[in-house]
Amino acid sequence: MHNLIPTLSTGLTAFSATNLDDIVILLLFFSQVNTVMRRRHIVLGQYLGFTALVLASLPGFFSSLIIPRAWIGILGLVPIGIGLSRIFGSNETDEVVSPETVSSAHPPASGLAHWLSPSVYSVAAVTVANGGDNVGIYAPLFANSAWDELMAMLSIFFTLVGIWCYIACQLTRLPAIAPLLTRYGNQLVPFVLIGLGGLILVDSHTLESRGLVTLVLVISGLMLLMLLRSLEHPSIVNSELEEG
Repeated sequence: MHNLIPTLSTGLTAFSATNLDDIVILLLFFSQVNTVMRRRHIVLGQYLGFTALVLASLPGFFSSLIIPRAWIGILGLVPIGIGLSRIFGSNETDEVVSPETVSSAHPPASGLAHWLSPSVYSVAAVTVANGGDNVGIYAPLFANSAWDELMAMLSIFFTLVGIWCYIACQLTRLPAIAPLLTRYGNQLVPFVLIGLGGLILVDSHTLESRGLVTLVLVISGLMLLMLLRSLEHPSIVNSELEEG
């Protein structure tokens, strides 16, 4: 236990260094809170995505296996796909919907389905896609930790996730920030997500490998086909989403 204070200090430093950019992303998400995306969805999605990053980093603790950062960078395609779908679907998603309309068209969900909405998975996907640095730092950090040190570090990590969400939520309520995000958030979010995805691909050195470039092009082509299909047959895609 004599190493507890240094371990907590290391955990705080590692989390802050790898999650500063998440404050901006969380700000954008909280500015989009409406009848579909609730604050609890954002918080749960952030915890879900961060948990996935921690699990991906644990091989560093149990063995010398570390997921290559370049492979993690492929997840940069996730925010790019979400951003493109928001741009091309803006005519439908930008429509102002009253709570009464939503409740009459879609009855309120209950139980687990009420919490695990598509909004939760969207937030979690962006969190994971933006986590190349997290895995790259956490894996060797876990590998050099004893069991009690790992537990202490994970405790401060998951506590800071909640603090990060609280800070971002409070910042959106500031008079100087909230009106701007409310007015321009819908137009800004897709381009931020696309830019984030591009930075992840570049920063992770994913595009420096011919094999990974080929894989990125194949996945991008599939995403493009799905997007074109949604534009050509919006009614089919919408009905599938409603059924899901």
